[in-house]
Amino acid sequence: MENLSAKFVVASPSSLTAENQYRLLVESITDYAIFMLDPEGRVVSWNLGAERIKGYTAEEIIGKHFSLFYTQADRDAGMPQKNLMRALSEGRVESEGWRVRKDGSRFWANVVVDRILDDYGQWVGFAKITRDVTDQRDAAEELDRAREALFQSQKTEAIGKLTGGVAHDFNNLLMVIQSCLDMVELKLPHESPLRKLVQNAQSAVQRGAALTQRMLAFARKQKLRVAPVDIASLVANMTELLRRSLGPRVNITTMFPPSLHSVKTDANQLELALMNLAVNARDAMPEGGELTITARNVIIDATHSTQLAPGEYVCLSVTDEGEGMDEETQVKATEPFFTTKGVGKGTGLGLSMVHGLTEQSGGRLVIKSSKGFGTRVEMWLPSVRPQLADHANDTAPVLTSLKPFVAPHSLYIVMVDDDPLVRNATGAVLQDLGHRVTEVASAEEALQVLETCPDVDMLITDHAMPGMTGAQLVGEVNIRWPALPVVLATGYAEIPGDLSDGATRLSKPYDRLGLVEAIAKAVEDRQVHA
Repeated sequence: MENLSAKFVVASPSSLTAENQYRLLVESITDYAIFMLDPEGRVVSWNLGAERIKGYTAEEIIGKHFSLFYTQADRDAGMPQKNLMRALSEGRVESEGWRVRKDGSRFWANVVVDRILDDYGQWVGFAKITRDVTDQRDAAEELDRAREALFQSQKTEAIGKLTGGVAHDFNNLLMVIQSCLDMVELKLPHESPLRKLVQNAQSAVQRGAALTQRMLAFARKQKLRVAPVDIASLVANMTELLRRSLGPRVNITTMFPPSLHSVKTDANQLELALMNLAVNARDAMPEGGELTITARNVIIDATHSTQLAPGEYVCLSVTDEGEGMDEETQVKATEPFFTTKGVGKGTGLGLSMVHGLTEQSGGRLVIKSSKGFGTRVEMWLPSVRPQLADHANDTAPVLTSLKPFVAPHSLYIVMVDDDPLVRNATGAVLQDLGHRVTEVASAEEALQVLETCPDVDMLITDHAMPGMTGAQLVGEVNIRWPALPVVLATGYAEIPGDLSDGATRLSKPYDRLGLVEAIAKAVEDRQVHA
């Protein structure tokens, strides 16, 4: 009786063979798919991890060929057999790729295939270990995208700073040319044949000024006159101009919903942006085609692809049927001076200007294109509801009963600019206008003059100067000489309002008339607020 009962004693863990222990361990693992293949590639064992990852039970899969786990494209390319042959010849092969579950869904797999030999060195099959690394792959790709976005942002910021600096220097050069041309024109007899040449040169200066505005728009340093803009009305008013500019081969279609909100931006800059986009579209359709301008109201949240702050926006889009852009071109499209139009056929500043305008308006520029299938450029701009737009200016102060202002014939003006060419040219124009001028090269020198000369009537200063800026100088003058009229000349928009308040802004490059008007306005403003 005692010997019979011993036959039914359950074996303890210590009594298991090493082989059985290993088999139980492998079968219980759930994070890895671990299974064996015979030399032909048929499944001969299956663990819980394989069932969890691939979806098949052991009864469903044992005896089936492992190529069942590959995508159809990989099977057509002979990938399963190639992996087995490599494992057979090299002993081990590791790879990553898409694999297919029982339900047809795909996952990104890390796969190791080992050649298995028996105790006599004979090849008996393969051991295969598969991990589902989809989450890790997605995280790595997201990190790569974040790094690329950071790199592009840093590159764009660096280019923007460089472009803004170039535009500032270019503005100064245009200032000198403009002032000299104005002086020459005044001295020429009305019937002089040289007058036409001077006027041509002045037109070139205006074109150069427009170029600097595009550069500053990209660098987000130009001054925007932001106000509610009715897109439908703006486009309607410029449609005829667009048709004449683009030619008869381009058919323009506009579509706007009746409830379209207004947007907060600069109307003149928006017109220029649309003209740039339309010209780009025309150039992309050398044989002609359809150009469509549309807009729609959109409410976006924090997960929106534009990465804008949640809120209400209007998406204004310009779509063409042209050649389209590949991915590399799209990445570079908004960089200043990048163009695909060939030498002499474009400045490469059109899209960069549009980019700068949308960013400075609090929006985003999105380009959607593929080679051979046209381009869609979207300007996402903050919206203003109709009832808010109608009353946008209700709180603006209204000045009434002002007496007409007549500017004094002669003023004592302190002229400040660190660029000697600009300083001398502007000083010459002021003297020609009948004013007495003291020219200085820095804000510090200007303060010294103001402290020692109580009869100064006006200060005209540049903004971007080493040391104390023009805006900081204005702030100091507002405190110490609050009745002194000040003109702040600059091509930049990024000037702290609390420093530059009380100064009349004069955009560079300015002509003789612009300078006269700024002087008159500065004196008038001081009289009004005195």
